[in-house]
Amino acid sequence: MQITIADFSEANKNERLDAQFFKPEFVDSYNKVINGSYSLLADIAHITDGNHLKIAEDFDVEEGVRYLRGQDLDTNMMLNDRNIVYIPEAVYDTLKRSHIYKNDVLITIVGANTGLVGLVYSPPEKLVANCKLGIARAYEGKVQPGYLYAFLTCKYGQHQILRAIRGGGQTGLILPDMRRLVIARLSYGFEETVNNVVMTGHEKTIESKDTFLSAQFVLLAELGLADWQSKNDIFFIIDYSDTIEAGRIDAEYFQLKYAEIVKAIKSYSGGWDTLGNIVSIKKCVEVGSDAYMDDGDIPFVRVSNLSPFEITEEKYISNELYTELSQHQPKRGEILFSKDGSPGIAYHINENPKKMIPSGGILRLQLRNKKINEDYLTLVLNSIIVQEQINRDVGGSIILHWRPDQVKETLIPILSEDKQSQIQQKVTESFNLRKQSKYLLECAKRAVEIAIEENEDVAIKWLQKQLLGESTVAIMAGKWQNKNKEASHDKGRNKKSPAKSGRVAKMPRGYKPSEEGLSGENSGLGRKVHGIREGAGEYGPTEGTPRNEEDSIVKRRR
Repeated sequence: MQITIADFSEANKNERLDAQFFKPEFVDSYNKVINGSYSLLADIAHITDGNHLKIAEDFDVEEGVRYLRGQDLDTNMMLNDRNIVYIPEAVYDTLKRSHIYKNDVLITIVGANTGLVGLVYSPPEKLVANCKLGIARAYEGKVQPGYLYAFLTCKYGQHQILRAIRGGGQTGLILPDMRRLVIARLSYGFEETVNNVVMTGHEKTIESKDTFLSAQFVLLAELGLADWQSKNDIFFIIDYSDTIEAGRIDAEYFQLKYAEIVKAIKSYSGGWDTLGNIVSIKKCVEVGSDAYMDDGDIPFVRVSNLSPFEITEEKYISNELYTELSQHQPKRGEILFSKDGSPGIAYHINENPKKMIPSGGILRLQLRNKKINEDYLTLVLNSIIVQEQINRDVGGSIILHWRPDQVKETLIPILSEDKQSQIQQKVTESFNLRKQSKYLLECAKRAVEIAIEENEDVAIKWLQKQLLGESTVAIMAGKWQNKNKEASHDKGRNKKSPAKSGRVAKMPRGYKPSEEGLSGENSGLGRKVHGIREGAGEYGPTEGTPRNEEDSIVKRRR
């Protein structure tokens, strides 16, 4: 049992008497931040949230303006492209308060996943969010968005968000509490270094996606589908015998676009086979929500935790339950493949996996046909040619459910060994880039924690050591020597010497990654791509940022 003793004045000031607010680790984290220089979030960023109007009837899954929801932020603190929805541009124009721009930092503020954070790295021209997302738009010259993202994802940001959560049935973070979050302020050079590590990490994600897309292009080009576009025909004619064979009479199943995909596969010169002949399929298991744990060592992997690039962790189960269900432990070489909710997400386990149990909405595939390698098959399963087969099979369902017998009948083209090897190399490169991205973001987050717990010198030395040998070591060149540029960085910081307050923060140099690559303009978030269901993009100057002429208010503990 944990006991915390707090002054009644503290409880009265915050209007909180619950144990959550006074949890010792939350209080300790908060005290460490306010013991140094800090800013209230509202003083360095414009705070708002997404749309509160009911517009679900306007949703479209194919075109319009992308509408971000709380579920579009992952537990890995990145935006994803799973189950994208769009709204008409006319509706978007009425939601000006909830428009999202490049470099906005998003926080989920409603529900069980409150506190997930995402950086809007390269949005399309128009983007909007719903009310489950809080928006922090950094004021120019007050804080760099990459540093703000790193702080909010680190322990000291997350503890404050979790501490501020209110509510009974549906919990969340209200905007006044979001505005009062305290952000640790460090030297100009340190914050800029962290910002650049974060931006480089997101750029690696773009490179990863582009490489994955180029692998898919090889597949589609081989099938003669490189320029293929999905379209819905108003009418078409089929034979009655086709309805008997398919066991379906609905128009959706017989859309000509599905027939075009099937024809391309079946006419491929290299041949094809059904998935059921290529792999063995094992079902996984449901444990029930009563068995879920918020913390633990053994993740329970649900469909929402699955992506082509990684498995995220959100819910856990006990060691005792794992022992009972250990026959469902995935093995190296298997492919986890979703069949419910968001069917058609495949992840290849190419290393010895940690202990985990996948949910009943996920299948375990084990290759038994040596004519195909696992990376190639995984890419095919994540591609448009399988996604369209899924759309045909589950069309019209409210809750998408792809039956195992339908999964087994999925058509898989068998490319030549050389082409499979070419695709495999690109997939491997894509995964390596994704690992680098994740590593850089973790380094940025940890560097902020070390600077708060010890000092900036220790943090920067640690960061240099972690990046040693990486091409990203160039991130730090010319930055850290500027750490003492107090005269140009510390406006409003009430430090021990009052003479140092009232100095204006400099605007960091623009960071411009290469615009080359397969994805072209507006790559990442909001872009329609075949088979990739996560999103990020290129970094550029802030758009839509309010111009606050007042000085940043940076405070020190009384």
